[in-house]
Amino acid sequence: MITVEISDTFQEMVDPAWLEEAAQAALSEEEAPESSELSIVIGDDEMLQTLNLQYLGINSPTDVLSFPSEEKDPESGNLYLGDIILSYPRASEQAEAGGHPVKAELQLLVIHGVLHLLGYDHSEVEERELMWGKQASILIALGSPITGPANE
Repeated sequence: MITVEISDTFQEMVDPAWLEEAAQAALSEEEAPESSELSIVIGDDEMLQTLNLQYLGINSPTDVLSFPSEEKDPESGNLYLGDIILSYPRASEQAEAGGHPVKAELQLLVIHGVLHLLGYDHSEVEERELMWGKQASILIALGSPITGPANE
């Protein structure tokens, strides 16, 4: 199950189906258990900056944060993969700078977040190439007009 929470400020700008579609595509591509659960939250730069400082010690906003869990839901027994938090303003700015729809940027960020929940990282060159390749493959399967971050 994919739970989506969108801040009231951005309710009319974001279709939850965009986010669910991207998350499901990433989970399917990576053959995650069908009963896996995760949450996606759309917030603002202030929310992301607060979380970035609190958990990573970085006092600046960012576009996406992932918080892996890998706990089992005591009621359902399903694997809870974790939380993905996105900044709508940051996604919107990046989409505008890249010349593509905000939907595509949000889907890229969701896929990026899901891959982090599944254990991917991009701190080393080899890891980055693998993760960016996975993102591109999933975005292509979704029919996205982009295949990765604009600066890549």
